[in-house]
Amino acid sequence: MVSATVGRAGVLGAVALSLLAAPARAATGTPEAPATAARQAATTATTARQAAAAARLTAATPAAAPRGSAAAALPAPNTAGLAAVLRSVVAQGAPGALARIDDHGRTHRVTRGVADRVTGRAISTRDRFRIGSVTKTFTTVVLLQLADEHRLALDAPVNRYLPGLLPDDRITVRHLLSHRSGLYDYSDDMFAASVSGFEAVRKKVFTYRQLVALSLRKPRTNAPGAAYSYSNTNFVVAGLLVEKLTGQPVRTAYRNRIVKPLKLTDTFYVHPDTAIPGRYTRGYLTPDRAGAPLVDATAQTASWAQSAGAVISSARDLDVFYGALLKGRLLSAARLADMERFTKVNGTTAYGLGLRRRDLSCGVSVYGHTGAVQGYYTYAFGTKDGGRTLTAMANTSNNAKVLNTLAGALESAFCGK
Repeated sequence: MVSATVGRAGVLGAVALSLLAAPARAATGTPEAPATAARQAATTATTARQAAAAARLTAATPAAAPRGSAAAALPAPNTAGLAAVLRSVVAQGAPGALARIDDHGRTHRVTRGVADRVTGRAISTRDRFRIGSVTKTFTTVVLLQLADEHRLALDAPVNRYLPGLLPDDRITVRHLLSHRSGLYDYSDDMFAASVSGFEAVRKKVFTYRQLVALSLRKPRTNAPGAAYSYSNTNFVVAGLLVEKLTGQPVRTAYRNRIVKPLKLTDTFYVHPDTAIPGRYTRGYLTPDRAGAPLVDATAQTASWAQSAGAVISSARDLDVFYGALLKGRLLSAARLADMERFTKVNGTTAYGLGLRRRDLSCGVSVYGHTGAVQGYYTYAFGTKDGGRTLTAMANTSNNAKVLNTLAGALESAFCGK
């Protein structure tokens, strides 16, 4: 079934691998207890941080000049084209697919297929799902807010904050967030075989440091700063930084700094729990062997990913998040500029700090992230001014045809194709 609906957004609409990384996971069991002084400092700073978050959210008014090209230059979204993309995704093996566009408060929703292969329930844009590496933008926003608060220097060595963690003092925070640290991606070995690799870690709970240790068993891919090389290890270390500097679990940092200020009602970090709260789409892993049945991968700790990919969200919440970020409501102008300092990856993509840029066929560039975790592929992007955002999701993974076809949702949403 295909549906396409249009509606007016509420208050938040007005106010506020390497195309995709390998699957993403959640944080470790119980984080190490922070020092008493760190806890006290974090508690003392809470009110100031909340006030700063509120100020960021209200600083830009609807009348403020947009960042980037004028909205009028964009073609209207093509929901018929979007429906065709989702039909193709389902025909190529995804049980279901969804897309939601927020265009300056006007909402377009398109769906195809099912959320649950057993019950046959139709997929909905209201469903929650695992967002995989889209989590990396959330983690980056927290660290850049800490930089705005002068608690972190982007060009400082990681070992300044986490002494002795990494074997090279030249690796900086900026290198982590831009995938230029040279740290080997431990997940490449973990999921060399998709199903058996997943089943080996489905219920497992890792610590951050265990995952870093897996990476350090292998040679680094390049010298610090020399080249872009996508690695989940970078954002596991970023999660460690968040917890060290805030004295809080990443769950708390996401909630207090992003989820609550933006009123994201569908966004959670539940690790080490394995269930998705509320109404959700089930995720199905495609086996490596052709013709083998899909594996229901919905229930998992996602512990292999942690701050690199364990967040759960919805299309509506991701549209709100990227809209607010690109409008400058989560970071200072200077830190957002840091985030948007891009390194070219290939002919159509570039990477900044926890943020991708995709250059589309119509000359429009969009900004966001892609996500892959067992059972789910996600694209979440917006225009430079944040006025139009798209989230598209297919409830399968390990299927290159689905992954590449789903990218066509960007062309329909932003180029009118």
